Amino acid sequence: MSSSALLIRITGHDRPGVTHALTSILARYEARVLDIGQAVIHDGLAFGILIELPESLRSSALLTDLLLESHRLGVEVQFSASSSAEYDAWVAAQSRQRFIITLLGPAITAGHIARVSGILAAAGLNIDRIDRLSSRVALSPAESQPRFCVEFTSTASTPAVVDEDRVRTELATMTEAGDVDVAFQHDSIFRRNRRLVAFDMDSTLIQGEVIDELARHAGVGDRVRDITERAMRGELDFQQSFRQRVALLKGLPESALQRVVDEVPLTDGAERLVSTLRRLGYKTAILSGGFTFFGRVLQERLGIDHLHANTLDIKDGVVTGEVIPPIVDGAGKAARLTEIASREGLSLEQCIAVGDGANDLPMLRLAGLGIAFRAKPLVRSSARQSISALGLDGILYLIGVRDRDVS
Repeated sequence: MSSSALLIRITGHDRPGVTHALTSILARYEARVLDIGQAVIHDGLAFGILIELPESLRSSALLTDLLLESHRLGVEVQFSASSSAEYDAWVAAQSRQRFIITLLGPAITAGHIARVSGILAAAGLNIDRIDRLSSRVALSPAESQPRFCVEFTSTASTPAVVDEDRVRTELATMTEAGDVDVAFQHDSIFRRNRRLVAFDMDSTLIQGEVIDELARHAGVGDRVRDITERAMRGELDFQQSFRQRVALLKGLPESALQRVVDEVPLTDGAERLVSTLRRLGYKTAILSGGFTFFGRVLQERLGIDHLHANTLDIKDGVVTGEVIPPIVDGAGKAARLTEIASREGLSLEQCIAVGDGANDLPMLRLAGLGIAFRAKPLVRSSARQSISALGLDGILYLIGVRDRDVS
């Protein structure tokens, strides 16, 4: 008779030594392990081990010994057998599509979990694992960090191709209230091997638009802000609108540039994100339609490796209303991303791009992971991933970094 497979499931109160005691019994019977998994939630243990069950073990006292040891340990044990045909079908299923779904926000409710799991089930996706990436949450809201993130690992339940666009669209409806974000990615080697992160600067790494702040000092704030908003929404050509805005700055004293540097703060989570990326060996870049005078300050402060932005023309201590060509627009950002990736010996699949405006879309679409951060509606709907409910360091969850890894 051919071998079958036996799944042994252990549940109960977790404590040191449970796994050792049970696997020691399996070792005495020289059991061959086919699969294994263990999880602990609070102090509850869920342990499973799949072993080969040849005829010699069927007629042994293995199951009796496991039952007696489980009783001594105060845990429950269950057994379920699979035929060789059922086991072979399970092995063949490992070639099916696999996905990572990341649910994050200040707080996660059972309703959020139910919606994600319902969308996945309707799409024919089975949830294999659910892991919490954020820190443990205190019962008192005042004592807890306002962030929560869980990661689902799912597999297509049939060989049929998953309708990814439909899944993304349905998951995106969960983000309309603004209380959570949901990312849907392929579980691939590239997802675990990103190596370059390119950031837009204005309204991404920093809060607000530098050109708007310069315009405020020049007394033309409303006029420039209106053009900026229309350009970020994709209603105006970036190069044309950029020249119009810079022209309105003519006559602004150079001293105003430093005042803007002092006034505009970093986006929450920016320093934590970039410092963590550097520790993990990532290269970073600022690819901005903003200005180099601010970009250089950020580059030095955060330790950014590459910077490409626009240079204001200044003569005799006064802004001339011109910008020194070439202008870094959407196409320019995408081209610079390609150049930097090539220089670093990386594929574009290993790149992450982050931005908020319409001129960021070319690089967001080009990168293996493109993230719209607190973006305009057009950009959110066009990008494959988006984050709005947390700070910039929420991006760490999308690459699988746990809070405990950072701390």
